[in-house]
Amino acid sequence: MRFEYYHSGLEAVPKLSVDGTVDNAVHFSHWQGNQTPAQLKADTSTEIALNLVAAPNRNELTRGIELVTNNHFDTDGVLSVWTVLTGERALELREQLIPAAEAGDFSEFRNEAAVRASIVVQGSDQPIPDTDSHSPLAFQLAGENVDDARAYELVLPEVERLLTRTDEYEPLWRSAWDQIATAIESFERGASTVTEFAEAGISLITLAPDLFSPSGFNPTRHAAPYTAISHFAKGRLFLIATPLKNGWSYRIDYPYYSWAETIVRPRIERRDFSSLLLKLNQIEGESEGVWKADNSELASAFKFLSSDKTLAASTLAPDEVAKALRAELLSAEASVAAG
Repeated sequence: MRFEYYHSGLEAVPKLSVDGTVDNAVHFSHWQGNQTPAQLKADTSTEIALNLVAAPNRNELTRGIELVTNNHFDTDGVLSVWTVLTGERALELREQLIPAAEAGDFSEFRNEAAVRASIVVQGSDQPIPDTDSHSPLAFQLAGENVDDARAYELVLPEVERLLTRTDEYEPLWRSAWDQIATAIESFERGASTVTEFAEAGISLITLAPDLFSPSGFNPTRHAAPYTAISHFAKGRLFLIATPLKNGWSYRIDYPYYSWAETIVRPRIERRDFSSLLLKLNQIEGESEGVWKADNSELASAFKFLSSDKTLAASTLAPDEVAKALRAELLSAEASVAAG
């Protein structure tokens, strides 16, 4: 097996499309629209790759193709490619590989080492699509920023050591990990809270003001602290409220795994919130922002945004927004049930 980062020159070449999905390829991927063999399907591409290398009919499944490719760089991509290239020996690291892939693609916390390993690979607890590599490890090894193709060349030889000796990479994960740990601790001491509206599948998350610091999370500049949120919230929709100025910033997101095709994790319906947004804007009245649908991130549904598309301060209290969202979802479910 050999790896080559996807480019137009491979378009007509038979290949194994691992994690990403490209044409004229055999898919081993969890991305929507994949054609992965049913016997291999799993929630992460890394687990799919592990199922492949363990399969007794592996040669039949790969159709004798030796070329492995992917069209983006992130933790799950790196680990699934490494698994296919390594073969059965990768099975020995199954308990390290899958949690690290889940940390990278789904912002999930199974253990500290997995989250830290993912940070070393992709630089964040969330994948960042359609950008060149932000890999701390690739940057350290190259001494400069590199593109995705070069990042694979640099990182793939480090995977086994990274998974088994994660502490040796502490300078690369420490800063991002400390922010995640601070957010987790905020929930544990009750400063940040989760209120579940189970009948509507809503988790109302309020983030504590003391999460903010010069080096900490800022709702107008950073994505939400998803690893902490997904560790505590159980809903099918996350209503995330953060104190901002004299009001609240809001972002409403689906669980981070919802962008992928999943087998164990429940499928999450992406909804049309047009009527709800109209109601919220009417309730909001004159304001510096507007309630608006948003798909700029893999998990986003809608936000309260200023004219420059950053989060603005809403005058509505979290319970008001939760009440309106709950009514909308329950009404939609009642309409479906009524046929």
